[in-house]
Amino acid sequence: MVNVMKSEFVYSNNCNWEDARQFGSILGQCFLSSPDEEESWIELMEIENLRVIHRNKEVIGGLAVVPMAQWWGAKSVEMTGIAGVGIAAEYRGTGAALSLMQQTLKELYIKGIAISVLYPTTQRLYRKLGYEQGGSFYGWEASAQSIQIREQPLPMKAVPTDSQIFYELYEKQAKNINGHLNRAKPIWHRIMTPDKGSIYAYLIGSAEEPEGYIIFSQHPAEDGAILRVRDWVVLTNAAAQTFWSFLNNHRSQIDKIRWRSSVIDHLALLLPEQTAKIKFMQCWMLRIINVEKALSTRGYSSGIETELHLEITDDLIPENNGKFILSVAKGSGKIAKGGKGELKLDIRGLASLYAGLFSPQQLKLAGKLDGTENSLANATQIFSGTSPWMMDFF
Repeated sequence: MVNVMKSEFVYSNNCNWEDARQFGSILGQCFLSSPDEEESWIELMEIENLRVIHRNKEVIGGLAVVPMAQWWGAKSVEMTGIAGVGIAAEYRGTGAALSLMQQTLKELYIKGIAISVLYPTTQRLYRKLGYEQGGSFYGWEASAQSIQIREQPLPMKAVPTDSQIFYELYEKQAKNINGHLNRAKPIWHRIMTPDKGSIYAYLIGSAEEPEGYIIFSQHPAEDGAILRVRDWVVLTNAAAQTFWSFLNNHRSQIDKIRWRSSVIDHLALLLPEQTAKIKFMQCWMLRIINVEKALSTRGYSSGIETELHLEITDDLIPENNGKFILSVAKGSGKIAKGGKGELKLDIRGLASLYAGLFSPQQLKLAGKLDGTENSLANATQIFSGTSPWMMDFF
């Protein structure tokens, strides 16, 4: 058990059912949800993954940690997601949320976690804790009538939503996309469990050698029925064409198709006209918990052989402070303490650099880092790649 006193707040990672009940009531007020919804959420997250903060032995807030991993450079990096951060209304603005998060991050460092990711309700709080924008979460929409792709190269086969094949196909796609989750149980549960109605799942291609899948739900709306793609994988061009052809065949019953993809959506490249529009967008935030582990377990381009001299500051985790040399060769990175400190940045700037969401030059213009021309050029080589994104919200 970890109990850490900061001012009048006491942090605990040993949550009992009474703590969970009190925390559930706080979450219901924070997120406008019913007691049944919060009870289901707590059961899904599992009580051992709850962290709460007390004042005078009363639970005044909490959160859930979601142990999983994230793909960076085709390697799975150990990551903990943060979800459901909630503070009782009468204690907001007192520093309770800051204290709760600080102690959670220190605990994650002790456990050897490399990085953490969350979806912020407010960036200001999480920037104080060392988080910075790390990748995007985009929702797209197109009218079913506008798809106009009729050729279907591959068969479609309805399959149960609990089929093991989804996990295998998802990993084949996800490992090549920076920012995609190596999903935990709660993430898969969210995909497969409808708010209401039914979930439909289809393999794209033969049962023996599938080339993708689509999982979706259908919803009535005032301005026409909506087909919401909850998850998708397309591993070949034939699978991508079949994906759209299948959705095109719903045009007599469905008015709008919605799906999640990157800011520049390669799926929409197949559409005959630019009819797909962004429905929503949000940036998730990344925190480097352990500098050495994060940089050494991430993957890099196999064609790069160089080194980068970093000088990092971290106000919360002192072990992350100092000078480091990142040596990259054959797709892997090695980290050692010392060096010239040619690229100077705090832990927030390192998060955005690590993700490759912004170039080193852009981060310099934003005041997130400073360095020599040579260090900026090396950093550009090391962290360049497609813009990181994910299709999961937690």
